[in-house]
Amino acid sequence: MATKTKKSARAVRARNMTFCTLASGGLGVRTERGILDVGRASALFRIKAPSDIHAVIEGADCAPLARLVDKALGDKRGRSVLVAESRARFGPAVPRPEKILCVGLNYRKHAEEAGMPIPPVPILFSKFNNALAGHGAKIKLLAPDLASHFDYEVELVIVIGRRAVNVSEADALKYVFGYCNGNDLSTRELQMRTSQWMLGKMQDGFAPIGPWLVTADQIPNPNALQVETRVNGELRQSENTSDMIYDCKHIVSYCSRYLTLKPGDVIFTGTPSGVILGHPQDRRVWLKAGDKVATTIEKLGTLEVTLT
Repeated sequence: MATKTKKSARAVRARNMTFCTLASGGLGVRTERGILDVGRASALFRIKAPSDIHAVIEGADCAPLARLVDKALGDKRGRSVLVAESRARFGPAVPRPEKILCVGLNYRKHAEEAGMPIPPVPILFSKFNNALAGHGAKIKLLAPDLASHFDYEVELVIVIGRRAVNVSEADALKYVFGYCNGNDLSTRELQMRTSQWMLGKMQDGFAPIGPWLVTADQIPNPNALQVETRVNGELRQSENTSDMIYDCKHIVSYCSRYLTLKPGDVIFTGTPSGVILGHPQDRRVWLKAGDKVATTIEKLGTLEVTLT
């Protein structure tokens, strides 16, 4: 009987849904009339539902979420649990990943602008949870005596939905829960100080992701998405994920050969051309306090942060 209950609890997986994590840490669901605050809606309508995005990723029954959305949109009381997107405060789309993996030099045009050869295998490095930030975050830069060469990197982020060990490329995308927008902010002089890039990648807030986490069924081909970066409204990066050297299924398969991928793990898949580091030295105008950096990915929305 216990086994049947467990199967029943996992019968309705998240499909055709767009989630966010609110600044409170609670789960949000995007609707046509704003963001459903699931915790408040659950209390109002007395419907027990998953309380955060990690429960959803790990396979919690999502049927109650659909019922809550219907109730909020069809009941006058629902207005009290719907938050306008313009007024919402966001946390990182996935706030507690066990692993944050990143792929370097994964777009052909970016490798060319950097004057570096096409890597024969994916280049992997890591960030840590201190680097996570949400849409609308204010991100503090290091003091000028420590660093000043701050750069942007729009990146498609993969969110793992199932335990993956040595999976094939053919099956790799079956292990993906969804995708979100990310910005692999980088401190270039620290990144290039040694052959290991981590020092230039691990600053607090330097891995904002969000605002949305879109389920994988809505993104049938993650390697056919337009990606862009704007700084203070000026277009800096504009490319398509089809320019990736190693596509999403290859990345998931490759990583799973060497470590166990778990639900909630996130993978930054690399940035296209147009980063500041790719310009000639006399044309490099590094990011500074006060800059607003907006990254946009087709179907995943716009992620904006302000540097301080």
